[in-house]
Amino acid sequence: MKNVNEVWKEILRLLEIALTGTSYRTWFLPISPVKLDEKLKILYLETPEEFAMQVITTRYMENLQRQAETVLGEPYRVILQLEADEEEEESEETVKTQEKKTDTKPKENPQQMLRDEVYFNPRYSFENFVVGNNNNYAYAASKAVAKTPSQAYNPLFIYGGSGLGKTHLMHAIGHYILENHPNMKVLYVSSEMFTNELVKSLEDKNKTRMRAFKQKYRNVDVFLIDDIQFIEGKEATQEEFFHTFNTLYDLNKQIIISSDRAPNKLTKLDDRLTSRFQWNMIADIQPPDYETRVAILRRKAELENLELDKDLEDVIDLIAEKIKFNVRELEGALTRIISFSALFKEKITVKFARNTLKDIVSASDFTISCESIKKIVCKNFNIKLADIESAKRTRNLAFPRQIAMYLCREMTQTSLPKIGEAFGGRDHTTVMHACDKISAEIKANGSTAEIVDRLQDEINGN
Repeated sequence: MKNVNEVWKEILRLLEIALTGTSYRTWFLPISPVKLDEKLKILYLETPEEFAMQVITTRYMENLQRQAETVLGEPYRVILQLEADEEEEESEETVKTQEKKTDTKPKENPQQMLRDEVYFNPRYSFENFVVGNNNNYAYAASKAVAKTPSQAYNPLFIYGGSGLGKTHLMHAIGHYILENHPNMKVLYVSSEMFTNELVKSLEDKNKTRMRAFKQKYRNVDVFLIDDIQFIEGKEATQEEFFHTFNTLYDLNKQIIISSDRAPNKLTKLDDRLTSRFQWNMIADIQPPDYETRVAILRRKAELENLELDKDLEDVIDLIAEKIKFNVRELEGALTRIISFSALFKEKITVKFARNTLKDIVSASDFTISCESIKKIVCKNFNIKLADIESAKRTRNLAFPRQIAMYLCREMTQTSLPKIGEAFGGRDHTTVMHACDKISAEIKANGSTAEIVDRLQDEINGN
């Protein structure tokens, strides 16, 4: 029987990867797991706030149920309900006593309240950010802003596709400033949170909430706002943000903004805002190359305290080869494999990884290719990919090259001329010679047959 607390812990791990840090902490961390009904396939959860329940039900339920299915291995219905009060009715005397306590409660320090609202993921630091050709410019600009707020680049505008590391950099900036400039007031929010708070403030007829809203957002030293594209088409939000931006900028306060697009691509945003976003530094983040993807996954494995053995290296290579455009999905795939491995007490291998990710990555993505064969052969013989494709003919290169050519012919539908091209533009007759030679050695030499069998098993993921 599955433990509901352990199941919820694994679901939270996946949600942390799938969502922005703010959404994850705001809506999902306060949730308590109640019951797992394995017979009816229902997971019962509770949240302390009615508004949170409405938001999760309308915006995040599909994602929540998908992560639950991932952890539980089959579809489960998720029911989210409001936490029941311990006492539904309170005596008049109790109410008066509570009101009296509230009246005598000391006023909270506004700066301390602001500090309490700052939530930065401890893993999202500059030290844990893997720098590559795709993001080095954004990383350098973020580090400069963190070291000297309001003096380096103001505003700093970071943009890039979903899951590429924008939020990581925003959190890293916040961490660094809080640690090295402890007297500074730092505020980080998502554009969604900014909008929701503004809507609540506008509903208050006495205007006290609006005054508090302006006090909160215009009385900070560093303002970080994530996913600014969310306010496209929202005129009231844009108007308020425009005035907030101007106030902070005029007071020489640091502003950092992230978006999924460059300022000039935010076509439903007020021109006054997009022009301001371009006043100083604009830094983009591109999808990572293969080497950077491997480095990201290695760092993730290190943070999870996993031993980097050959099996895990093969799994990392597999994920890096198949997931190319989204760092969050990249890390999420490894997180899922780690979670399933712990849940089912299975060793992490390529075969286990393929089974675990089969509903994320289609079977066609696992098609055996000359490239994948070359990589596996090079890894087994401890040689470089560039060498196996080179004109060098030394024994330590010629033998693995011939085996790789043989496996390409046997395990793929690639023509001999195409195989030759994959090995540095060699002639098809060279490929035929290599295949004939390895075929003969397999029959005559047991060790060669064993090597080829082992490589075929690895290529097939067995």
